[in-house]
Amino acid sequence: QILYLKPPWTLANLLKCYRKHWMAVFGYVVPRSLLSAIECLDKHLCTGKPIDTSTVRILLQESKKILHAFSLRSDYNGVLPQAYAEVNKLYQTFTEDLSEDIMVLSENAVCEKMEAMTPNLQNSEEKKPHPSFHVTQENRRQEIWSVLEGVWNTINLYSIEIFQKLDPNTVTMTAKSSFEEAFLGLQKLLAAVNDIREGISR
Repeated sequence: QILYLKPPWTLANLLKCYRKHWMAVFGYVVPRSLLSAIECLDKHLCTGKPIDTSTVRILLQESKKILHAFSLRSDYNGVLPQAYAEVNKLYQTFTEDLSEDIMVLSENAVCEKMEAMTPNLQNSEEKKPHPSFHVTQENRRQEIWSVLEGVWNTINLYSIEIFQKLDPNTVTMTAKSSFEEAFLGLQKLLAAVNDIREGISR
C-alpha cells in the first residue's frame, strides 16, 4: 500500500525500499538490528564492483539471517523456504570450498617442511635464488593470507550464528539444526587452524 518505488523491482530497488521503510514498517516485523544486514547487501551487491570469495560468504550469511527472520512471520506461500534452501546450499558450497583450501594449505606446509630438511648438496653458485623466486614467495604469502582471512571470516560468521541462537528471545525449534551445524563447523575450523599454525611454526 505504501510504495517508495513502483514495480517491477530490481534488487537495488528492493533494498532501497527496505531502508526507506525500515523503521516504520519492516522494523515492526523483524528485529530492527537486521538493518545492518540490509545495508551490507546494498553496499556490496549494488555498486557493480567485483566481490571476492570471503565477501560472498558473508553476503550469503547475511541473506540467511534476513530470510530466517521473515520466515518467523510467514512462509509467504512457500517462496521463502525455497529461497532460504537455495541460499543455504550456496553457503554450504562456499564453506566446503574453504575447508578444502585449508587442507591443501596444511598439506603444502608439511611438504615444505620435508623439503627444508633435505640435505642441500648444491654448490654456492646454485644456492643463489632465481629472480622469480621472490615473486613466487610473495604470491605464496598472499595465498596463505587469503586462506587465513577466509578462515577468520568464517569463524566470525559461525560465532554470530551461535550467539544469536543463544539469545533466549530468538531461539526456535527450527534454529536448532543451524545452531548445531554452526557449532560443529567451529570445531572443524579449530582443528584446521591448529594445523595451519603448526605448519607455519615449523
